[in-house]
Amino acid sequence: MQERNIGYFFIVFASVVIVLAGIKSAASIVVPFLLSLFIAIILSPAYNYFNKKGIPNSLSLTIVIALFMVFLASVAKLIGTSVQDFSSNIGFYEQQLFGSFHKISEFAVSFGVELPEKEITSIINPKQIMQLTSGIVQSISAMFTNGFVILLSVIFMLLESEHFTSKIAYATTNNDVIKNIEEIINKIKRYMVLKALISLFTGFVIWISLVLVGTDYAFLWAVLAFLLNFIPNIGSIIAAVPAVLLTLVQMGSISALVVTAIYIGVNILIGSVLEPKIMGRGLGLSTLVVFLSLLFWGWLLGIVGMLLSIPLTMMAKIVLDANENTRFIAVLLGTGENIKEAK
Repeated sequence: MQERNIGYFFIVFASVVIVLAGIKSAASIVVPFLLSLFIAIILSPAYNYFNKKGIPNSLSLTIVIALFMVFLASVAKLIGTSVQDFSSNIGFYEQQLFGSFHKISEFAVSFGVELPEKEITSIINPKQIMQLTSGIVQSISAMFTNGFVILLSVIFMLLESEHFTSKIAYATTNNDVIKNIEEIINKIKRYMVLKALISLFTGFVIWISLVLVGTDYAFLWAVLAFLLNFIPNIGSIIAAVPAVLLTLVQMGSISALVVTAIYIGVNILIGSVLEPKIMGRGLGLSTLVVFLSLLFWGWLLGIVGMLLSIPLTMMAKIVLDANENTRFIAVLLGTGENIKEAK
């Protein structure tokens, strides 16, 4: 019996490895599909709302897609120039950051504190930070290079969403299966829509704050904050680094500290207070799972995988939580706060 279990384990493990290898090799197809899926999930409440008002499907779809295209075009126009300008000035910012670190080191020496400047710059390398930021920004732009394919996929997914549940009901007569699938779909839809709205609010607050401070490319950093807010805990830190460093170069240490305080305040108020109240603590992921999922999906699908890592993991957690046999895995992925409350 034990030999059978070991053999079964190796078969499952080998199957998982083969599936992951297939996904990695087909990343150019998988990534646009996942982007289309998440966009369709976020747009589906608006599409369903127009349908419930008695508007025909074709007209509802046209209105939703038109609004989405206007929003996307506006964002692309606002960040397009900033992306090119920032990328072309990376060398200048690198030199300025090295100079700023040198000034900070000299200031510390005046108080009798000698900072290991070479060690600090080797750990916190401004060149690598700026190149990473530029890579993330360019990858965000590259995500929509297959824009026509993504748009068509979103249209077909929205059209299919109306009949998806009825197809499942026709395929099976088991009411429990239908109920579980509907619950999973509703939870995923609720999570994605609420997370998108909270992230949009986060980006808006960051944008207004950086404009008031006077940081260059404020809208670009707001878009970055919106996208990275899908990664809890770590995302807000990553989003803050380029904005803080650019403010340090542009206006000095006092303004950089103000920007740091803004990001910390936004992270605490929205990430730790507002978001748990709106979304519920039971949907949270542990910090370790967040970090590991970031590494895993980043390795599997690149930078786009990192941006989608938490929504993908959350979808897996919701699916696992819906089944009694796999609920323990969902509990292991969570923060454990709901267990403490139950006790």
